[in-house]
Amino acid sequence: MGEGQQRRVLVVDDEPTIAQSVAARLRAEGFDVDIAADGPSAVAMAAARQPDLVVLDVMLPGFDGLEVCRRIQAERPVPVLMLTARDEETDLLVGLAVGADDYLTKPFSIRELAARVHALLRRAGRAAQLDGRKIVLADLVIDVVERRVHRAGDEVHLTPTEFQLLVHLAGRPRAVLPRERLLAEVWGWGEAAGTRTVDSHVKALRRKLGADLIRTVHGVGYALEVPR
Repeated sequence: MGEGQQRRVLVVDDEPTIAQSVAARLRAEGFDVDIAADGPSAVAMAAARQPDLVVLDVMLPGFDGLEVCRRIQAERPVPVLMLTARDEETDLLVGLAVGADDYLTKPFSIRELAARVHALLRRAGRAAQLDGRKIVLADLVIDVVERRVHRAGDEVHLTPTEFQLLVHLAGRPRAVLPRERLLAEVWGWGEAAGTRTVDSHVKALRRKLGADLIRTVHGVGYALEVPR
């Protein structure tokens, strides 16, 4: 999509006050916004309208936001910002596992949501511009052109954000990257309030690629260890 074209956002929430407030703010930011209030209509609207980003509540009638995310991502990968009333680590990890890129816990600031939307779209643009190459570190192979990852010969399916975080860490193997730096360079955030987002994505990568791959440096950040 060119610079002059209007970005489209799909807002999915069954609480009309929240949906309208989010939509009004995003329209004021220059986005074309559609609204859906339940799971089935969200999936149908995503297929028909092809949004550039989805703001998606977890608790929905019909079927929940996790199922919506799973179905949308199966058809066409798109950045997803999940909204959840719960802050349990397992809920957040499940959301990341089905393809969500980021999350906000209710109640949230509309200003913060708008900032996250802009950051996600910037990150999606950067991901499309990754230079064509392979990163090979022992049994870990990252094909940046085809956006595929293999460990010990087995293909591992990552979400777009997990892939970009892995590429970022693998580009500086063994170097310790602070959480704040990862937030700025991978997520495009200028402040450190979302460091738990980094932690959640690292946990997802460890679950998929092996606990030995990413080392935690307590109080600082993470480093990718070269597999033996």
